[in-house]
Amino acid sequence: MKSNEDARAARAEELKERREPFVRATVVRAMRPTSAHAGNTALVLPNGDIDGFLGGTCVEASVREYGLQSLATKEPLLLRVVPGEPSHVHQEGAVEVTNPCLSGGTIEIFLEPQLPAPRVLVVGTTPVAEALSALGAVLDFDVQLTAGTAADPRADDAALIVASHGREEEPALEAALRAGVPYIALVASEKRGAAVLASLEVDDGLRERVHSPAGIPLGGQTPAEIALSILAELVAARAAARAGAGARAGTTGADDGTGARTNSTNGAADTASPAAPASAIDPICGMSVAAVEASLHTDHDGVRVYFCAPGCKKAFLADPGRYATVH
Repeated sequence: MKSNEDARAARAEELKERREPFVRATVVRAMRPTSAHAGNTALVLPNGDIDGFLGGTCVEASVREYGLQSLATKEPLLLRVVPGEPSHVHQEGAVEVTNPCLSGGTIEIFLEPQLPAPRVLVVGTTPVAEALSALGAVLDFDVQLTAGTAADPRADDAALIVASHGREEEPALEAALRAGVPYIALVASEKRGAAVLASLEVDDGLRERVHSPAGIPLGGQTPAEIALSILAELVAARAAARAGAGARAGTTGADDGTGARTNSTNGAADTASPAAPASAIDPICGMSVAAVEASLHTDHDGVRVYFCAPGCKKAFLADPGRYATVH
C-alpha cells in the first residue's frame, strides 16, 4: 500500500509539473461495512479516470461525477455516499449521495481540485520584469520571464506583459494577440507605446486590446510600484471576466426538483479548468453518472447508456427492452 501511495504522489507531482489539472480525493471517514479506509487517496483526472482505490465501483461513480464537477467549479467538496434510494442532498461545500447499489456502510471523501497556477509571460529582464516576477509569485501566478522572440503565448495564459524597454516587443505582442491571451500589456510611455502599437501587423480591433501604458494609474515610480499597478490591473481584468462569464453562463449544477442534477458549462474565463461533463441516469438503479468514456457504459440502438456498477450494466444487457433509457 505504501508503494502505491508513493507512486500516486509521484504522479501528482508529474501532473503539476506538466500543468495538468486533477482532483485529489481522500477518504476522511469510513463506516463499516466499507472496503475503503480513512486515509485512502486517489487522483481523478479530467477524462474521468481514477488512479487509486476509494471503494467499490458504485462509490467510484459518484467520486467521478462530483470530482469532475469540483474540477470545473474549482471548489473543494465533501462527498458523502450512503446506501438507500437514489437522491442528492446539496449543502454549501458538501453533497450527500444516496446509492441503492451499496451493500451497506457510509463513506466520506474530500475532493480537492489541483489546478495549475495561471501562467503570466513577462518579456524582458528589466527591473520592472523582475519586480513582476517577484510580486506575481506572491499572488500565486506562475510568472515566466522570456525573450520576445522566444515567447510562446497560449489562449489559456492569464497574461503576456512586455517589459523589455524596446527589445523584441512586436513579435511577443503579435503572438499574444493572435493566440487570444486575455490580458496583454506593454510597459512604455504613452507616446512610445502608441508607436509600437501602430507598427504591429494585426487588425485594428486586436491592436486595441493591448493595455498601454500598462497598469492602473497609481502614480508609482519605482519598478516595484509599476509592477504593482500592472498586476492590480490584471487582477481587476480577470475578476471582470469571471463576473461576465458567470452572468452569461447562469447557475451551474442546478437541481431539477427531482434530486437529479443538471449541468452546464461553467463559463469561467480561466480555461485551465475543464468544464463539468453532462450527467446521465443509470436506467437500472436511477443513480446519476458522469457521461464520460471512463464511466461504465454500453451502446444500445444508437444511444449510449451509462451505469454506476457492473451489476447494473449486466442487468441491462440481459433485457434492454425492459428498461426505459434515460439520456
